[in-house]
Amino acid sequence: MEAFIALFRDRDYYSIVMNRILCFRLLIALAGLGMLVGSSCELFQQGTKPAKEESGTMLVERAITIVVVYDNYQVDSNLATGWGFGCVIRTPTQDILFDTGGDSSILLSNMEKMNIDPKDIDIVVISHIHGDHVGGLDGFLDRNANVRVYIPASFPDSWRDKIESHGAEYRDVSEATQISDEVYTTGEMGTWIKEQSLVVDTNEGQVIISGCAHPGVLNIAKKARQIIPHRELYLFMGGFHLSGSSDSELRNIVQGFRDIGVRKVAPSHCSGDRCRELFSEEYQEDYIESGVGKKIVLLTSFP
Repeated sequence: MEAFIALFRDRDYYSIVMNRILCFRLLIALAGLGMLVGSSCELFQQGTKPAKEESGTMLVERAITIVVVYDNYQVDSNLATGWGFGCVIRTPTQDILFDTGGDSSILLSNMEKMNIDPKDIDIVVISHIHGDHVGGLDGFLDRNANVRVYIPASFPDSWRDKIESHGAEYRDVSEATQISDEVYTTGEMGTWIKEQSLVVDTNEGQVIISGCAHPGVLNIAKKARQIIPHRELYLFMGGFHLSGSSDSELRNIVQGFRDIGVRKVAPSHCSGDRCRELFSEEYQEDYIESGVGKKIVLLTSFP
């Protein structure tokens, strides 16, 4: 015992022992940290955050990703442009293709370059009958007919026959309808040109996606407020149908967006260059440059 105590009185020996103890503790801590990081990375790759408690109910946060796959404006130079619009909304439960652009070859090529498999799409929603929004549908259904296609009820029967000829099923839309856990259609709006837009419920608020906004962007925003009244209007994106509008008309619409409470904007397709300029001037950092290749990631909570 005395010899053992004497060793610890030797400062050099004491330092060696203590250093080894500290190194051993550090190795244990790093091993534990590695396990924690590994678990966190796995959750992130799955698009899932740890559960959080809210009002006594366990909720899990997951990502909703909106990807513009067809547009005449360009964000990613590796992708092809074309007159029209199309985007994919990837939710935790279903993938939705909203509009198909005017050319299926451009649509499918862009989807392939963005690693989006057409066979992963569960639902197709067509905003209105114009060729720059429905032109790619035939080619898409050739690749994946295992989908439900939501079309405005005003479509002629020839479109129903065409959808069924591919082996797909259709649903007529006239009123506002929920089509998945987080996604709603506004239902048919407008008079001469009937059109539906989509409303996506996220933690940040509502995301409104319009194909061409023939019924008017402010009318669509007001309709979205009625569909999910408890959510603020976080983002309005897609075609605004304002190309050729005068500056005074555009400024009135920009102010109308502010008045109704739209926080962010991402106009593309038929919005027009001047429209994009004036919205960018007003919204500054809340203006999102959009076009083919744009990806927007948001979170949603569900029981």
